[in-house]
Amino acid sequence: MKSHSLKQTIGLAMLTAAAAFAHGDQHSTAARPHFDATKVEDTAFGREGDPAKVSRVIRLRMTDAMRYTPSQITVKRGETVKFIVKNEGKQLHEMILGTSLDLTAHAELMKKFPEMEHADANMTHVLPGASGTVVWQFTRAGEFQFGCLVPGHFEAGMVGKVTVK
Repeated sequence: MKSHSLKQTIGLAMLTAAAAFAHGDQHSTAARPHFDATKVEDTAFGREGDPAKVSRVIRLRMTDAMRYTPSQITVKRGETVKFIVKNEGKQLHEMILGTSLDLTAHAELMKKFPEMEHADANMTHVLPGASGTVVWQFTRAGEFQFGCLVPGHFEAGMVGKVTVK
């Protein structure tokens, strides 16, 4: 394993484990604080987007069949996208953006800490019948994923792909 990937995995594990101790019985569905450009951090798959600079809205549906519709999305590098994610199922679902490695590592931690609370800019947790949003700027070309990391959902195929050109 490359040291960079190992550092990312260890860092994610440490942050996630720390968050596990602060978790309650529900995933957060609260609105994020007001956008603050000084607090935005770059990641391997982009960064939190400025809601005032959204160039495109993409609507996603989530179902208890453990699927997203659409499951494949193409965006332009530099584009700021607002995802509106509707949970049409009867179970809690979520959409988390990341690299394949990030989502796989996070899914493993969710198995160990299923009640873990997390509310980062690259994710939204959506109660049945509700909608959530993610505003994201895709700053790097490549293929990334979005998935539902509620235990068992990711493994059942609740994952999609974002291609950034």
